[in-house]
Amino acid sequence: MNRKLFLFLFMTILVVGGCTMAPKYTRPDMQIPSEWPTGPAYGETQPAFSVPTAEELTWRDFLSDEGMQEIIEAALSNNRDLRLAALNVEKAQALYGIGWTSLLPSVDAIGSWYKERIPADLSSTKSAYTTERYNINLGITSWEIDFFGRIRSLKDKALEEYLATDQSLRSAKILLICTVAQAYLTLAADREALQLVSSTLKTQQAAYELIRKRYEVGIVSELDLLRAQSQVDAARGDVARYTQFVAQDENALNLLVGSPVRHELLSQNLSDITLPKDISAGLSSELLLRRPDVLSAEHRLKAANANIGAARAAFFPRISLTTTVGTASADLSGLFKSGSGVWTFAPQIIMPIFDARTWFAYNVSKIEKEMSIAQYEKSIQTAFREVADALAVKGTINQRIEAQQSLVDALATAYRLSEARYSKGIDGYLSVLDAQRSLYNAQQGLVMLHLAQINNLVTLYKALGGGKNNY
Repeated sequence: MNRKLFLFLFMTILVVGGCTMAPKYTRPDMQIPSEWPTGPAYGETQPAFSVPTAEELTWRDFLSDEGMQEIIEAALSNNRDLRLAALNVEKAQALYGIGWTSLLPSVDAIGSWYKERIPADLSSTKSAYTTERYNINLGITSWEIDFFGRIRSLKDKALEEYLATDQSLRSAKILLICTVAQAYLTLAADREALQLVSSTLKTQQAAYELIRKRYEVGIVSELDLLRAQSQVDAARGDVARYTQFVAQDENALNLLVGSPVRHELLSQNLSDITLPKDISAGLSSELLLRRPDVLSAEHRLKAANANIGAARAAFFPRISLTTTVGTASADLSGLFKSGSGVWTFAPQIIMPIFDARTWFAYNVSKIEKEMSIAQYEKSIQTAFREVADALAVKGTINQRIEAQQSLVDALATAYRLSEARYSKGIDGYLSVLDAQRSLYNAQQGLVMLHLAQINNLVTLYKALGGGKNNY
């Protein structure tokens, strides 16, 4: 028994110090330039020290508007998609626990009662008799000793999948924060546009009433009256359209938050909102390797790499151990008497000779790794494209806003002059309508450009990985 106990301990040491047959992991090379793109669309690159990078700012530092912060906090607590992502992390953590504990033996206590009648023709004594036996055992059943790292590889795979799911949760939080912020900004922009079209409708109605009175006394033609009425009808349609947009924006925000948002937290226009802080993309694209979705893809690649080790180990012998220690007696009262002790020690080895499925499983594991490499590389390329697009918008949006503001100012002057010329009878009302329509469209365009400028900062923050991980 001492020799068997020594063998058992020796096997246990081998398990603790066992290795896996998984290939050594090496991170694939980045399939993108090491520097951010440059050119006319990207403007002048700012020094890294002049503007903080995204990873230096928490989302509260970046989005400093108090109303927006309170709404985002509510979304982080109530959003159902985020709650599902958090439950997926807990599930992956539990699966990793199953994989890790598979390395340990499972100890069971077993009590049994056995009673059997043997007929005379089957009895060695040619007389019928009844046998009875009571057992109480404590033991290990079919504990696989992980000589070749099969279980350890599966444990490593479960760990990497848990870490990938955890990064996916972080990515979901960043996405939710930025989506709520953009929904908040869109609602403010549509409310500002609604104020604009409502003001325009009042102006159009006043102009229509003036022209109607002039038409009634025969000063202007019916054509001018109809043209003025067309502007009123168009403005009425825009008021109804933006009223719809505002209601839909509120519904979308309520869905993201998971509960109705208090109206006092919502801004009436973009100018009332504390703007997000300006951020820099840094000097190198290597920071994309720390993006949550990229880290998640890399952990899944590591999981596929570990799965190869489990597939390789399937070609080698599998050793398991069953051992029990207990007491047995023909009488229930004799279970704990001296001399009733029993024990078993039954190691088992299974040597695979031929199983074609093992080869196919090994090929599948290698193909899955290649697929994971492609997905990892694609995630990096997608991240680079998202940052580059946001930088292109950032490098040109100020020029577009300046040009649009100049256009609004010029059209406002043209509208004022055309009204004056029409009042003096120099021009027809058609020139007033053209100037008015052009100014109206330019003013709406300016609101949307301001929204695009702020939204792009949020997009850039999200594309760069969302800052410090303290959500």
